[in-house]
Amino acid sequence: MPQMNSTPIKELANDDRPREKALKYGFSSLAEAELLAILIRSGTRNESALELARRIYAEAGNNVHTLARLSVRRLQSFRGVGEAKAITLAAALELGRRRMRNDRVGEPKITRSADVYDLMAPYLVDKSHEEVWLVLMNQAGKVVHHVCVSSGGMTGTVVDPKIVMRHALECHATRMILVHNHPSGSSKPSQQDIRLTQKIKHGAALLDIELTDHVIVAGDRYFSFLDEGML
Repeated sequence: MPQMNSTPIKELANDDRPREKALKYGFSSLAEAELLAILIRSGTRNESALELARRIYAEAGNNVHTLARLSVRRLQSFRGVGEAKAITLAAALELGRRRMRNDRVGEPKITRSADVYDLMAPYLVDKSHEEVWLVLMNQAGKVVHHVCVSSGGMTGTVVDPKIVMRHALECHATRMILVHNHPSGSSKPSQQDIRLTQKIKHGAALLDIELTDHVIVAGDRYFSFLDEGML
């Protein structure tokens, strides 16, 4: 069966064209696929840029976090996306991540688990592998440093308590929080997560450092050991 040509964006009504729609109503009026279409710029003979963008976004489960995990090579696997387009998309997504990180200026103060998620989600939500981070604070709860202490595979990573304690001592921290991600999207802690929490808690106590929480980031959700009474 012969393929039918798609309708070019230029033949759509002005309010249906991503660029014109953005200029008239603002970028916030555009759906995610429409924003992608602007970055892609052009489609193929049988697919407009907007249709290509919708296909890519659908393949990512219509989820921005999943989209941001796609590598340049994976983006190039879509027909109509060459190296230049793939790099443009990856660069735009990285800018978005950096904007999220830079939104928190000065010394953030941790008063609840949601503060931990807001601080660390930009570093973890798009990761396709597990990472464990350490948030170090002074007695007033102000963050003095946050650092990745372990990076592993899709289902787990190994944390050396000695490295955790070294960072805490070097920063003269009196309180700290463990944070790691679950690329699977499940926020439920594993038995390994529970054992690690207790191990770090007991080791830190010997140095008069308090482990105040362990937060698991799972996409747009999170799990707090403190909130669940497990710390």
